[in-house]
Amino acid sequence: MEESGNRFSLIDEPWIPVVDVGRVSLKQVFSDPQLRTLGGNALQKIALMKMLQAICQAAVTPENDKQWREIGADGLCFATLNYLEKWHDRFWLYGERPFLQMPAIVRAEIKPFGAVLPEVSTGNTTVLTQGQCEKPMSDADKALLVVVQMSMALGGKKTDNSVVLTTGYTGKTNNKGKSATGKPGSALAFMGLMHSFCMGSTLRETLWLNLFSTDDIAGLTQYPAGLGRAPWEMMPEGEDCPVARELKRTLMGRLVPVGRFCLLAKGGLHYSEGISHCNYKEGLYDPSVLINKKGKELKVQWTDPSRRPWRELTSLLAFLQVQGAEWECEQLRIAVTKLRQTKISFGIWSGGLRVSSNAGEQYVSGSDDLVESLLWLDPDELNLLWFSHFQGEMTALDLLAKRLYGGVSNWCREMKVEPKPIAALATELFWQLCEHQAQDLIENCTDPDVRQRLRWQFSLWFYQAFDTFCPHESTRQLDAWARNRPGVADYLEVPRKEIV
Repeated sequence: MEESGNRFSLIDEPWIPVVDVGRVSLKQVFSDPQLRTLGGNALQKIALMKMLQAICQAAVTPENDKQWREIGADGLCFATLNYLEKWHDRFWLYGERPFLQMPAIVRAEIKPFGAVLPEVSTGNTTVLTQGQCEKPMSDADKALLVVVQMSMALGGKKTDNSVVLTTGYTGKTNNKGKSATGKPGSALAFMGLMHSFCMGSTLRETLWLNLFSTDDIAGLTQYPAGLGRAPWEMMPEGEDCPVARELKRTLMGRLVPVGRFCLLAKGGLHYSEGISHCNYKEGLYDPSVLINKKGKELKVQWTDPSRRPWRELTSLLAFLQVQGAEWECEQLRIAVTKLRQTKISFGIWSGGLRVSSNAGEQYVSGSDDLVESLLWLDPDELNLLWFSHFQGEMTALDLLAKRLYGGVSNWCREMKVEPKPIAALATELFWQLCEHQAQDLIENCTDPDVRQRLRWQFSLWFYQAFDTFCPHESTRQLDAWARNRPGVADYLEVPRKEIV
């Protein structure tokens, strides 16, 4: 039975996970200056960052960079608290206007909560660990679940698409006239998009750093209707009503896309596909996505557990080198351009979930996983000289990894073993070890002495990875090991001349 009275205010009740604190309310997010950063997994962090950015943009969107600096983190929080007070009645989890839910979807089949959680095994899927079992959910858990479903829902047959709220809408049916499988959330897409945000020293500073101005939004040409209106202020009535069509054309509709029509019920939720947004191939994408605009068709960076996000830093910051770089993350470009004027130290958080698909059904399987990285940068050092050095070091590491892959592959062939999976594991181990020194490399890549020290360390890890996957105990193994163990002498010859 659905709830009828207003209950569980997202403004006043704790439900948002925060590192070192636990759950906090929306009011605490904007009133407690000690909160450091969001908690939860990468999927939850992305969905929460998008929703919190939408709340901030609805509360106060500065006209330009000057006004953005004048507002500051304190001014943003003051304006947002006033906004939440004004719209307090739209943030009830249960009631006549449940937050980001559609009471009209009550005719849809009730699905268990575990059916929409990627980490929970459902149906005939084998349960390997206790973590894959569905657990009882508190109201705080349900609130977070609803927010995640708006943008990061898995595609598949779990949506009850037999219920259509807009008369004549055919987006939920296939060519045979039957209910179609649900499309993945716009922020997840086919294989799991990687998202990136600027991070400040506190949560309130993080939200301020990612706040767009009116001038910024005007430059985001994929949103022809500009900022738009937050969906909780006026929820759509159906999949293709005027409000839904407007959300497809605005930044607000991308931050909180209402990709699922949900309604919490006892033991589960009524669940159906919501607003179907265009994807990157059609020219529409989130500003937090790393995208390549060169060529006939847009390309995006997918989450890849074997390639940690820190390795994409040269692409994420390519705008430092040239205008109109091949790869670009608009969220970072806009934020970092402002930050270089304020001299505030900041971090870059990147993450996402890799998913698999089969016959329209999305799931987490095999090597699929949640991935995230956080790296800190000094705006005083963020210039062309730093970028050139860092890019050079990452290119050298890439070449070293390819050399490792080749050496392990050759050893495997001599041992009459399939080389591809073993060489891939060796390379992955090498990159995992290198990640321990990623922050050190970022902070000191302009120092030739530190670069030399780091190259020696990376070389030791290079050989550790090779020796781990290429044993040399028997005479035959030792012979193949000696013949195929790559050299690194050229890598250790670091050019000491500074790049101007």
